[in-house]
Amino acid sequence: MTFIRRAVAGALFIGVAAAGLTTTAAASPQLRWADCQPEGKDDPAEVKGSECATLRLPVDWRDPGGPTFGLALARRKAEGPGERVGVLVFGPGGPGDSGVDRVKTGMDRFSEDLRDRFDIVSFDPRGVARSNPVKCSVDLLDKQPSPIIRSAAEFTATISYNRALAKDCREHTGPLYDHIDTWQTVRDVDAVRRALGESTISFHGSSYGTLLGAQYAETYPRRVRAMVLESVSDHSSATTQAFLDDQAAAGQDSFDEFVKWCDATTTCALHGTDIHARWADLLAKSPDPFTLSFGVFRMLYEPKWAALAEMLKAGVTPPKPTQTGLYPLAVFCQDWNLPVRSYREYAGHLQRLARNNQDLRYPGQLMAVSICLGSPPADNPQHRLKVRELKTPVLLANAIHDPATGYMWAQSVERQLGRHGVLLTYQGWGHGSYTKSPCMQSAIDSYLIARDVPERGTSCPAVPPAG
Repeated sequence: MTFIRRAVAGALFIGVAAAGLTTTAAASPQLRWADCQPEGKDDPAEVKGSECATLRLPVDWRDPGGPTFGLALARRKAEGPGERVGVLVFGPGGPGDSGVDRVKTGMDRFSEDLRDRFDIVSFDPRGVARSNPVKCSVDLLDKQPSPIIRSAAEFTATISYNRALAKDCREHTGPLYDHIDTWQTVRDVDAVRRALGESTISFHGSSYGTLLGAQYAETYPRRVRAMVLESVSDHSSATTQAFLDDQAAAGQDSFDEFVKWCDATTTCALHGTDIHARWADLLAKSPDPFTLSFGVFRMLYEPKWAALAEMLKAGVTPPKPTQTGLYPLAVFCQDWNLPVRSYREYAGHLQRLARNNQDLRYPGQLMAVSICLGSPPADNPQHRLKVRELKTPVLLANAIHDPATGYMWAQSVERQLGRHGVLLTYQGWGHGSYTKSPCMQSAIDSYLIARDVPERGTSCPAVPPAG
């Protein structure tokens, strides 16, 4: 999961209204597809071949006859020459990633085999990009408090800020603001399936999109032909402590792997240096230690070890993201209950994280707790998966050294799925594994195309990062 504010461009696509949709098979709205148009810095040559549409859906699936919004979709039809398998729906991560952008200009995410055999379809999730994005005042977002809360007064001020921001975002976004949780998005995906006229879909979810996929399999098991969950989010963490401890441990493990690489690599800019001491000094002197830590956390995604060493040697703090007024992180407070009752309890979390994690004591996901302080209970709270009646087991894919969705999360989800899930392990590093290893890509492609399920315990060897 990437918890960072993202700038995403808004646009309008041609679609057809289908107000009053229900979750039954009776409603089958038709989509009007048109060639996608370049936006902003899009390369027209990359966009060519993609089609876009908009599907009108209920703001709240609990009130299907109420207000509607437009869900932005994009697709590329199967290119052949092999027989078309069906539709592959891609569930974007983030939260805040655009599936429309992925289809328009990011098709290198999918192998040639998948592009040949599937119509690849994705969407901007409700509250993101072109799908009624969550909008807030730029000036107010710029004042967002640091997750590193150092006093009772700051704790109280953060709660007041969060409530003021929620009110502001609701005013700027409209009624959808209170209905952007994954429970709602699951039903959006099934409406897309029906609008496409498909009895079943294949699904590939990435990072935060794995939460969507898992809940879709739980809710509509008979509509799943095959499902890949890559970099697996575990939505069963029952406590704030368990959530933070898992996240910090994953980040620290990836930082430790960076240190091992640098110690063994003479071309590393910090080779022969005590990296732990260097990092501790930078953190202590930084006016914004969370932004500094988050910058390092993000560089562990690929991972970009050589660039990270250069950055730490230069002592440079990554700049904060440019604020645009779009706030996709709001979904987190509707998907997770991570209560902290007092400053004393919050301080206890920070102290424990510092004791147990030598370097990344401020995991990126600490922000997921701080931005939800004072929020009402989540509409889609954590729970253990209860998946039944799947014809084909879900294929989980995870790197052992993933800084954002730790390997222990994938193992936990595999246990929850039981006979309905199999974990394919990448023995390497980074967030995501499909594009990092030919072995992983081949196994996942075979599963999606032919439903060849790897044997339980299958793993792929690590591929050294480029740098």
